[in-house]
Amino acid sequence: MHGTMKFASAGILIMLLAACSEQGGGGMGMGGMPPAEVSVVTIAKQDVTLTAELPGRAVAYRKAELRPQVSGIIDKRLFTEGSEVEAGQQMYQIDPARYEAAVQNAKAGLARAKANLTTTQAREARYRGLLKDKAISQQTYDDALSEFEQAKADVAVNEAALNTAEINLRYTRVNAPISGRIGKSSVTDGALVTEQQTNVLATIYQLDPIYVDVSQSARDILNLRRQFKEGTLNQQEAAKVQLVLEDGSVYEQEGTLQFSDMSVNETTGTVVLRALFPNPDSLILPGIFVRAKVQLGTREEGVLVPQRAVTRDRSGNASVYVVNKDNVVELRPLVVSRTVESDWLVEDGLAEGDRVVVSGLQKIAPGAQVSVAAPPSNTETAKTEDQTEIAGG
Repeated sequence: MHGTMKFASAGILIMLLAACSEQGGGGMGMGGMPPAEVSVVTIAKQDVTLTAELPGRAVAYRKAELRPQVSGIIDKRLFTEGSEVEAGQQMYQIDPARYEAAVQNAKAGLARAKANLTTTQAREARYRGLLKDKAISQQTYDDALSEFEQAKADVAVNEAALNTAEINLRYTRVNAPISGRIGKSSVTDGALVTEQQTNVLATIYQLDPIYVDVSQSARDILNLRRQFKEGTLNQQEAAKVQLVLEDGSVYEQEGTLQFSDMSVNETTGTVVLRALFPNPDSLILPGIFVRAKVQLGTREEGVLVPQRAVTRDRSGNASVYVVNKDNVVELRPLVVSRTVESDWLVEDGLAEGDRVVVSGLQKIAPGAQVSVAAPPSNTETAKTEDQTEIAGG
């Protein structure tokens, strides 16, 4: 009896609690909880500039290696190591004594040949007149003519010898072929140098402007060219390039892409791209490692979605939560191709006007009723510059 009364009392209590719950639970979500509040971004199509960050190294715009073109002893080094030099400026003086003597010898040989030419020319002219008068034989005139022609050839040979001797004498002055900054000297005064030697005397670098060679995979280049051909990506005439230096700082000067190599490195499978940068302060030195942000092209009416809004399943498939017009959450599969700063570039799955959840993801599930947060005020936006743009509910 008493047990029956206890069960009846417990049942009445449960019914009363359920009734109270129904009376006080109006407007609640699933499980009697209010709708979760989420922030969203509204998708809008826009022109998207695609970039790639590629490794590279700086290369001198022009480089000249000084080598001797004649043999001899270095009389004097005429520059300061590490200084700026001008094209045509003398860098070294090689002992010119024997080359000056060679010039004098060639001049004497030329004078002797010219004197002989005068004699043989006069003889040929005189014999020509005698031949007309039949005073000499044809053989005698032919011999005189041959001596005259040989004398002319001797003059030409000696003129060439003099020219060679003068060139060698000029080569005792080792001049700078380009303007730029010269490095250290590998020889000192009194050193013996030889013609066409392997060792470089010094190297001159022209650093302003300067090249930066970066490497991009052949696969990426093929993909880009395919997109250019299909019209999904617009190619820029002069692609801009920005540098990130070894210390992580961004180089203040902007460069332009010059060309890409015509062959693929068989070992690395990459293609070299060359960019040109102003370098007025010689901040970038040849051989320095950099990372270059290269503008590849522009995607017209591209769709971007914040990276933090994208989730992936165990298979790596991307998806986002979209809030429909009834403020109900839908799970939307996506196809994304690449990152653009803090966003993903969407190839398929979103349309203009879709509202994508960017915060409150842990509180929602597909089919859940949600409350969309109000947009921030102008004051709040100014305080938090990187705050996500959210759409009003």
